[in-house]
Amino acid sequence: MITLISHLTWEIIQLPLYTIWSTASPRELAFAVLHCTAGDLLIALATLMGSLALIGDRDWPFRGRLRVAGPTVFGGLIYTIFSEWFNTGIKGTWAYSDLMPTLPLIGTGLSPLLQWVLIPTLALAAMGRISQDGPDAVPSPGR
Repeated sequence: MITLISHLTWEIIQLPLYTIWSTASPRELAFAVLHCTAGDLLIALATLMGSLALIGDRDWPFRGRLRVAGPTVFGGLIYTIFSEWFNTGIKGTWAYSDLMPTLPLIGTGLSPLLQWVLIPTLALAAMGRISQDGPDAVPSPGR
């Protein structure tokens, strides 16, 4: 749920960083946000499942969250760099507005890169907080 809400919020907030903000109707903007959020969820699921397949164990998420977080974030970043390059430079599916800060040399927008560092890290940290007591623990008062 944290991943869904975070990606949805991020997609809404970063709209002015893309040209669609000034060219699309409200209906088109809503579709773009929902479409991109659905894609974000698929990327998040694929990177997490890939990381778990490579280095997860049966005690995850109760142990080994940091081992899984690194490849998950890295996978999201690699996919984002490719996707932003392909969709802005090759296919022309979307374009950055003048407000989007970009990285030198590769030209990838800073906002989508930050999205794929911060949101998976936040989600995995929250999962750790939820699971820190282990699968059989009795919740303490106030939780």
